[in-house]
Amino acid sequence: MAITINIYYSGEGDRARRFAREMTEAGIVDEIRAEEGNLKYEYFFPMNDENTVLLIDRWADQEALDRHHGSPAMPKIVAIREKYDLHMKVERYISDEAGIPDKDKAFIRE
Repeated sequence: MAITINIYYSGEGDRARRFAREMTEAGIVDEIRAEEGNLKYEYFFPMNDENTVLLIDRWADQEALDRHHGSPAMPKIVAIREKYDLHMKVERYISDEAGIPDKDKAFIRE
């Protein structure tokens, strides 16, 4: 059962965007994406909030997420987050193993 975590990083001015840029340029994003069980690690920028960055972080299961939390990447993430004085709002979702219902598929264009 996959776990998706939406993390909204917010700070003054462009600090959240600078955080995402540093995470990427320092190679930490690639390091996390290479971890066993990582399915997605992508930053997005909300159009209506220039002070926030959304991270969509997806893991194969809780064990993979637990390994990530114990990985060498975590202290690096925390240090950069603290450097930019960011605050977080976190949403956690567990995948629906049944998938998308047929009645909803009519609204999806692939």
